[in-house]
Amino acid sequence: MPNDKSSKRKFDLEERTARFGEDIIEFAKKVPKNVVTIPLISQLVRAGTSVGSNYCEADCAESKKDFEHKLGICKKESKESKHWLRMIAKAIPELKEEARKLWQEANELNLVFTTIVRNSRKKKVRN
Repeated sequence: MPNDKSSKRKFDLEERTARFGEDIIEFAKKVPKNVVTIPLISQLVRAGTSVGSNYCEADCAESKKDFEHKLGICKKESKESKHWLRMIAKAIPELKEEARKLWQEANELNLVFTTIVRNSRKKKVRN
């Protein structure tokens, strides 16, 4: 994919959150399954894939309140993804670097959603 399109897609949140969910799924497949990791994998996949689904719901929100609520869920799920990635990195040290990259994306998404919610609430106060 050419650079101009990939940089544009970086700011397309629907695509970015979908890609994050896909990357979480691919990462989860690499985690060896044992008594410690099975619950961690499950929680990570739930949190990481729900970021995109909740963003899609926010994008089609029926009201500003609904929009803010769905984005609030995106914030929580991206933050939760960071937690589960940290736990998997601790449980399987050889996956630490890959987990760190996904953690960074989860962190960036969390910051984006935090900013959108904050700006949305500021607009409400001004009106």
